Amino acid sequence: MAYKVNLTESLKRYFGFDKFKGDQEAIISNVLAGRDTFVLMPTGGGKSLCYQLPSLLMDGTAIVISPLIALMKNQVDVISNLCGTDGVAHYLNSSLNKAAIDQVKNDIRAGHTKLLYVAPESLTKEDNVDFLKTVKISFYAIDEAHCISEWGHDFRPEYRRIRPIINGIGKAPVIALTATATDKVRTDIKKNLGMPDAQEFKSSFNRPNLYYEVRPKTNAVDKDIIKFIKQHSGKSGIIYCLSRKKVEELAAILRANEIKAAAYHAGLDSSTRSQTQDDFLMEKIDVIVATIAFGMGIDKPDVRFVIHYDIPKSLEGYYQETGRAGRDGGEGLCITFYSHKDLQKLDKFMEGKPVAEQDIGRQLLQETSAYAETSVCRRKMLLHYFGEVYDVENCGNCDNCRHPKEKIQAEKQLLIALNAIAAIKENFRSDYVIDFITGRETEEILAHKHHTLELFGSGEDEDESIWSPLIRQALIAGYIKKDVENYGLIKITSEGKKFIKKVKPFMIVKDKEFNEDEDFVLEHDGGTSALDPMLNSMLRDLRKKVSKKMGRPPYVIFQDVSLEQMATDYPVTLDELKNIQGVGEGKIKQPYAKQFVDLIKRYCDENDIVRQADLRVRTVAKKSVLKVSIIQSIDRQIALDDIANAKGIEFEDLLDEVEAIVYSGTKLNIDYFLEEVMDEDHVDDIYDYFRNSETDDLETAIDELGEDCSEDEIRLVRIKFISEMAN
Repeated sequence: MAYKVNLTESLKRYFGFDKFKGDQEAIISNVLAGRDTFVLMPTGGGKSLCYQLPSLLMDGTAIVISPLIALMKNQVDVISNLCGTDGVAHYLNSSLNKAAIDQVKNDIRAGHTKLLYVAPESLTKEDNVDFLKTVKISFYAIDEAHCISEWGHDFRPEYRRIRPIINGIGKAPVIALTATATDKVRTDIKKNLGMPDAQEFKSSFNRPNLYYEVRPKTNAVDKDIIKFIKQHSGKSGIIYCLSRKKVEELAAILRANEIKAAAYHAGLDSSTRSQTQDDFLMEKIDVIVATIAFGMGIDKPDVRFVIHYDIPKSLEGYYQETGRAGRDGGEGLCITFYSHKDLQKLDKFMEGKPVAEQDIGRQLLQETSAYAETSVCRRKMLLHYFGEVYDVENCGNCDNCRHPKEKIQAEKQLLIALNAIAAIKENFRSDYVIDFITGRETEEILAHKHHTLELFGSGEDEDESIWSPLIRQALIAGYIKKDVENYGLIKITSEGKKFIKKVKPFMIVKDKEFNEDEDFVLEHDGGTSALDPMLNSMLRDLRKKVSKKMGRPPYVIFQDVSLEQMATDYPVTLDELKNIQGVGEGKIKQPYAKQFVDLIKRYCDENDIVRQADLRVRTVAKKSVLKVSIIQSIDRQIALDDIANAKGIEFEDLLDEVEAIVYSGTKLNIDYFLEEVMDEDHVDDIYDYFRNSETDDLETAIDELGEDCSEDEIRLVRIKFISEMAN
């Protein structure tokens, strides 16, 4: 049955708006006509209205299937307030008692209820299915439809059962809605929902008001975040972390630094989560630190920044989470901290999962790391991922466009890549293509006997770092494509075939090099480094004199990062020096500590330096407790691996903590443990290396010491060396 109504009048009557946004009117008309509908609309585009308005205009009750139990009440309250009628919208989920469920069913039977929100788990309950069979259903709306697809960023197995269940309840049109889906995911959703002929409405993914930036994740990431939030004081923001533990820790650190922040994750009870969400909406809290459990469907238009403390598992997740910024069209700053180490952790988490799931997860991670490392316009890269062409050369609102890298000629390399893809029959992914081009005899290449082909190693004379960005930029330029059905297989397009016949100019920019040990300049605010180069040079000279006098390498006196922070913050007392990264009580007690603050004080006096008030990142007690506990355990000569087990942390994380302790100036004796796990000569060799080396850099040590020493062994002896020589 088609409904003839004046949609603009209905929009004004129910929602108070004078006109529709984008495709809203066409989508609603399609639903009213009783046709299956697929809606791909970015966050802030007004997806909810696409099913809310037709539900109010049609006979019967619309079933909205949504995973967002915490937000159903919010949606129901909104609709009830708009209509001024109790019972016009309800939700049915595990939070209701029997009396409340009976009330919902009575309102539906009486014809009062136009919208019923149901969690997929509630939909599977036999009682609910039996009841809904007796109800006139106007249509089914599947919200967050990407949850159906294993290729989506938030796959939920229960979503796979939706189609058989709604078939059992009764036939009615279906509208599937999502804010983020690649071609592969869209195909998967339509196939699984049995709606291959659904009319598609795809809005542009471009959010011009959002600024995208990726920063290296240094040891000072907490301080960087606090600086950033203080620079945007009073503005609303969300910080995403992958682990609940990190969410709790970071929220506590922000509160200790007088930032109104709260934690939000699925491990908290529902009343706490609900209160936190309300406090954020009512602006009693400025910043939410959350896992991805927070934000789906949240109706707060003025979130001004979204920070990713950890790189997300997929670009779809990243896009949806950043999309919660600037929904009102105003400022939206999206800052992501990226570290190779985090990527390795995410990869490790996949071990033990089914092979197919690992394969999907790793491919999604590759896309995310490619986005993080690229020097190409981030907007162009994101839109290409979602199948949208963005022809603008410089978007002007991402870090790469504001600080463009020099382009290099790459037509010769593109021709090598295209010929290589053709030689292996367009049947492999980009990492395999790169292995083939660079002549790596991997197990897979040997198994396919591709090392015998004439073009194997055809690009081995080129700079190896060019191939990843070249393939990604050839994808964006349309010379190659990824097969949607066989995700990741590289195919040559008609444009690519033309290029092989007639080469034309092709320019690319090389990827960024992420050095996680260096300080980062705040790009978005147009700031430049506050480091004082003259003072930094003087501090280095003093360190050299002290190291020569003490017969120890300079880095055991103070690390570079400590000197650089001194040359930025100008500490002129020993108390102030304690706030410098890598300076603890042990360092303060060293006789040379006063020489450094005296030098800084003289320099400030002589050059009329007006010092800015220090931003002091206060840590929370829990971290100090852990450090004290580790020191006490080592004093009692408990094996380090036993300490790690007792604290519930990985051995590598324990070494991080122990290194931080000794680099801050506290002396620890781990000889008892070294005697148990390492050969004495082995310890002496590594110790001598550090005694004679000009750097304590781990990667350099691993290269120098060769295959005889493991990374853990080098780190353990380095701890012994720093403890004895520096403290």
